[in-house]
Amino acid sequence: MSNPNEFYGPNLGYILELYERYRENQESLDPSIRDFFEDWSPPLNGSQFHDIIAETSQGVGNLISIYNLANAIRTYGYLDARLDPLGSEPRGDPWLNPSFHNITEQELHNLPPGLVEGPVSLIADNALEATNKLREIYCGKIGYDYGHIRDPEEREWLRATCEEGLFRPPKKEIDALRLLDRLSQVEALEKFLHRTFPGKSRFSIEGLDMMIPMIDEILRVAVEEDICLIKLGMAHRGRINVLAHILQKPYSQILAEFQDPSANITTKNELGWTGDVKYHKGGRAELEDEDTIQLVLSMPANPSHLEHINPVITGMARAAGSVSNQPGNPKFLPNACLPLLIHGDASFPAQGIVAETLNLSRLPGYTVGGALHIVANNQIGFTTMPEEGRSTLHASDLAKGFGIPIIHVNADEPEECIEAVCTGFEYRQKFHKDFVINLIGYRRYGHNEGDEPSFTQPLMYEKIKSHPSVRSIFAEGLIDRDLTTDDQVNEMVRSYMTGLQDVYEDLEPEEEILTPQLEPPPPGKARSVKTAISLSKLRELNQALLDVPNGFNLHPKLQRTMRKQRDVLEDPDKPSVDWTAAEQLAIASILADGTPIRMTGEDTGRGTFSQRHAVFIDVDNGKEWIPLREFPQAKVSFEIINSPLSENAALAFEFGYNLQSPQSLVIWEAQYGDFINVAQAIVDEFITSGRAKWEVTPSLVMLLPHGYEGQGPDHSSARLERFLQLAAQTNIRIANCTTAAQYFHLLRRQAALLESDPLPLVVLTPKSLLRNPLVASPPQDLSQGTWQPVLDDQRANQDPEKIHRLILCSGKIYVDLFDSELYENNKTTAIVRLEQLYRFPFSELSEVIEPYTELKEVVWVQEEPQNMGAWNFVKSCLQETIQNRWPLQFVGRIENASPAEGSASRYKINQKAIINKAFGQQIESSPSVSLVEKD
Repeated sequence: MSNPNEFYGPNLGYILELYERYRENQESLDPSIRDFFEDWSPPLNGSQFHDIIAETSQGVGNLISIYNLANAIRTYGYLDARLDPLGSEPRGDPWLNPSFHNITEQELHNLPPGLVEGPVSLIADNALEATNKLREIYCGKIGYDYGHIRDPEEREWLRATCEEGLFRPPKKEIDALRLLDRLSQVEALEKFLHRTFPGKSRFSIEGLDMMIPMIDEILRVAVEEDICLIKLGMAHRGRINVLAHILQKPYSQILAEFQDPSANITTKNELGWTGDVKYHKGGRAELEDEDTIQLVLSMPANPSHLEHINPVITGMARAAGSVSNQPGNPKFLPNACLPLLIHGDASFPAQGIVAETLNLSRLPGYTVGGALHIVANNQIGFTTMPEEGRSTLHASDLAKGFGIPIIHVNADEPEECIEAVCTGFEYRQKFHKDFVINLIGYRRYGHNEGDEPSFTQPLMYEKIKSHPSVRSIFAEGLIDRDLTTDDQVNEMVRSYMTGLQDVYEDLEPEEEILTPQLEPPPPGKARSVKTAISLSKLRELNQALLDVPNGFNLHPKLQRTMRKQRDVLEDPDKPSVDWTAAEQLAIASILADGTPIRMTGEDTGRGTFSQRHAVFIDVDNGKEWIPLREFPQAKVSFEIINSPLSENAALAFEFGYNLQSPQSLVIWEAQYGDFINVAQAIVDEFITSGRAKWEVTPSLVMLLPHGYEGQGPDHSSARLERFLQLAAQTNIRIANCTTAAQYFHLLRRQAALLESDPLPLVVLTPKSLLRNPLVASPPQDLSQGTWQPVLDDQRANQDPEKIHRLILCSGKIYVDLFDSELYENNKTTAIVRLEQLYRFPFSELSEVIEPYTELKEVVWVQEEPQNMGAWNFVKSCLQETIQNRWPLQFVGRIENASPAEGSASRYKINQKAIINKAFGQQIESSPSVSLVEKD
């Protein structure tokens, strides 16, 4: 216990006071304390000790003051750090002053350095020198912000790392000339583009030039740690420079894109490839050493929804680290992939998807072994200053709520920038948690290069106009240290500018522009997929899923459910397979076929409507049993996760996972289909348009509970109309199936098409129909059937010439129509279901309609208001199919701004009116029902 670091601050003061009492009167102390002091002596020489305790109260008070001062410097020193390249005064804090703690500099000078403790105490002669050295560390041009970290091991590691200076010169060797050369290359590209293409948007990196060397350093240390994949997510600022100098995109391609030639653009493209602007594009690079790939760096394309790439990247990283080729839960390898996310300073605190992504970082099924975050801090949004754009002091403060350490660093200080990324990387490697670097710089030009920033920030841009670049500042420092000369510095820039000019002069832009490589989806591929499974195999799977482990205590209600489940496949002709059983058998069969499955969503383990129970909980001890992970026929992993209460980041995460692991069936389920509203940007920008913009081929499945049951505007509609509006050029599949067998075949078909015809799948799933007998299917429909885009009326097709009125519909409304007495009593009306809405099944519908030779009219019936649901999409499709042979009518709710009624009673009245009118019944005027629209 003689180590002086064992006790410090108030603890040391307390021990010293007890020790003095021990020397004066041992009997006044507890025996255990007397025994301790027999083998202990003060960590100070005799004169120091006596000076401190000459007056016990004053001495202990000074010790506490020293502790509080040192702790304040460590915790709040970043508030006094010189972080702004433009020279604004730091905020400071009174706690950083000795006077605040009632101690003078002279008193500090008279006290030993050991009272401050830590590495600085070993290189100082007194407490004043020690606290001044702390100021040099914590109040310089880098700000360590870790006082909010609650884990003592992490906090101690961060303090030791910062104060020992492991990642700063001289302990950290930095090749200054190489760094200067890199900065010259970065600056040359921006200057050349600015000169050659004036006014063209490029979202210049200038003012944050050090971002490139920082990424260089991350790549270098990642290779040393045997990380083989880095996923880089970033918005616009500096993206072209990253593409050129990190992802090695040829200058010729970049310059050709700036020229934007039209000679090679055709007017017809079967895929409908639109591409994207140059500062949205992604890239991929391989770092090689002696023909061996050491690291793959990938940066996906990103839309102007700046921060929405964050969960996509982390989802990709999760997939990259997941080993799913064995049954059970997939094994995750945290060092397989490093996610590197570069944020905007205005968007980091302002866009909620950032907080959602940070919240995912430590959750089961979402952890990625830690992500590195760099806030590219311009100190301004488009035109908005920080005081207008955030309620926090620093742009990065949001991360504090998630226990994430932060380093603030001046972007004009190259060595401090390198230290920041090295510290962040080492923390990530040790603790497998996120780390944030707030890179504080400026923006040389406006938000884009055609913008005039001095309209709104004249004072800031007056400073920027005369402010030298980081390359110039760093070069001047190296010249002063006799490490280089003016001529060498100028030659670096000149050589890069000359090289760019040579590329530009030899440029043939039509040949450099990349053309789309992705082939159109093969026609008819989905129709040929075989999805039936023999009844014997289905029974084997069913029994295996019901094999409860010995000693596992099921909930009594679930015991009854499972007993019923054992008999669902006994009679091939009995409609006994409900929605839940069909889903379970589909998933089990897919796993048995060798396709891994990841299924996530809010309350997905049990199911929002208590229908799934994929996860069983022992009522006695709380242990989990997940049959789909443990049944013997499984060949690959099954992952089912209750997500946080998020749609936006949660869906984006699954999209990223799906892109990285296209061989897996990735399923995301909304608690209610309406909640897809919150993730609309992910649907619009990534899922439905990604193929046309970026040639990505997602196959994500979205299960969206949909159907009108009187639960109000927010629990009725999955917004089918929006998906149909986004559907074009075979970019998605949309289904609204009405039988368990159809759902079974739909899931199996999606899994079978993952490699040959991958497309996202939207399934409007039922709520009240989950247990409705009319939705249940006979086992033979699973063992002998297939997916059917259109379902005919089984009663009517036996005598089709008697049908005069044909009702077309999709989804739950069919059950209400079929279950109506009006249908039972009306033998001249047939009900045909569109199970697949996109791609629209023209040929299948024509085949179904053809036998109805005596038709008088065709009616489209839906629950949704006329301006919602499928009507506006199917209207032209139906007209094309029936070719004006019969009048086409609409029956449904009137156009409305809200999807559904807020009253269950009103819902029942309107629903009844729709059913009555669908069968041609005269009803009293209903202001909420659109009766007929003829074309």
